[in-house]
Amino acid sequence: MPTAAKKTARKPKATTTEFKDFTPYKPKRGEVYMSEKQREHFKAILRNWKSELMQEVDRTVSHMKDEAANFPDPADRATQEEEFSLELRTRDRERKLIKKIDSTIERIEQDDYGFCDACGVEIGIKRLEARPTANLCIDCKTLDEIKEKQELG
Repeated sequence: MPTAAKKTARKPKATTTEFKDFTPYKPKRGEVYMSEKQREHFKAILRNWKSELMQEVDRTVSHMKDEAANFPDPADRATQEEEFSLELRTRDRERKLIKKIDSTIERIEQDDYGFCDACGVEIGIKRLEARPTANLCIDCKTLDEIKEKQELG
């Protein structure tokens, strides 16, 4: 009877558009929404997230420098170019995310964070922890997505 090949369990790499390693905020009874303590909590999340993204950018640059080679085989060269293209596309998305994180930190400093841009209601701590750059409440975001689907077909 043939032996089954061992499969090594690979831990999936977290995408760099995710942030991790934070403790959920637990508001105290009677605490005002978006108090100084809450704003500091979200600033810390955003700064850590940005730091992780910047480290990933540095890793990509060093990887591309180290791995860049002029392969004589056209198929190998094309594979490497495609790999680099995918990495650069991902980094471009992350660059845009870093800009959004920076603008969100600016909103926190201007005391304009945590409220829906469309209707002005509180976005909510749990939603902001799930998506710290959110600027719409869940209802307005849902309506926005429905409108987008209708426009695009």
